[in-house]
Amino acid sequence: MTKSLLPANLSNAEVRRRGKTILGPVSLQLGETGVTMILGPNGSGKTTLLRVLHGVERLSAGQMKWAGDLNDAQSRQAYVFQTPVMMRRSVAENLAYPLQLIGRTKAEISDRVKTWAARIDLGDSLDQNATRLSGGEKQKLALARALIRDPEVLFLDEPCANLDGRSTREIEAILKDALAAGTRIIMATHDLGQVRRLADDVVFLHKSTVLETGPAEAFLQSPQSDQAQAYLSGDIVE
Repeated sequence: MTKSLLPANLSNAEVRRRGKTILGPVSLQLGETGVTMILGPNGSGKTTLLRVLHGVERLSAGQMKWAGDLNDAQSRQAYVFQTPVMMRRSVAENLAYPLQLIGRTKAEISDRVKTWAARIDLGDSLDQNATRLSGGEKQKLALARALIRDPEVLFLDEPCANLDGRSTREIEAILKDALAAGTRIIMATHDLGQVRRLADDVVFLHKSTVLETGPAEAFLQSPQSDQAQAYLSGDIVE
């Protein structure tokens, strides 16, 4: 049996560009289950932290350690961007691509593509060019494309930021199903309602460092820092 990637530890991590510190130093542990929401004002480093955790942002200092095999850690994760990136191919081809990369059979690919297309209400649009979908449909497709190969860890960068209420509800339903199936979710968001609905724990960033971390309920009810209190009150955080 393959050993879990989790828990994972980020130790004294820093990202610097052209002499400017973009993130850090940050030390953080990711537990084995649940939904972690990354919060903070614009420019606080949320996207950079996600990219560091996912392994696509080079560290200037510190280290990221997974509990499992580092050689295949990347292949057992998935990442969904705030603005979905669509291949200029059909819905079916977009869904099939990640399965083709890991060598699944044509029969299995066909079956999983149809199953996931139905789950995101695109079962009748398999031959449609993905670039012509609505914004909500594109984000659901991007999420399905990430989940279709059953990643152990899923990173999301504000996936509902530009969506209406119905699309947000549909995205959250998919995330709850993924969580129930055993996928660990780490997600950046500005939506405090979404934090209340989904989060088990919270990481609050301010000026590129972790100012608070802990259970979501405790954070929402009794934030410990002035900056977090201001953020939750809707005030400007400097």
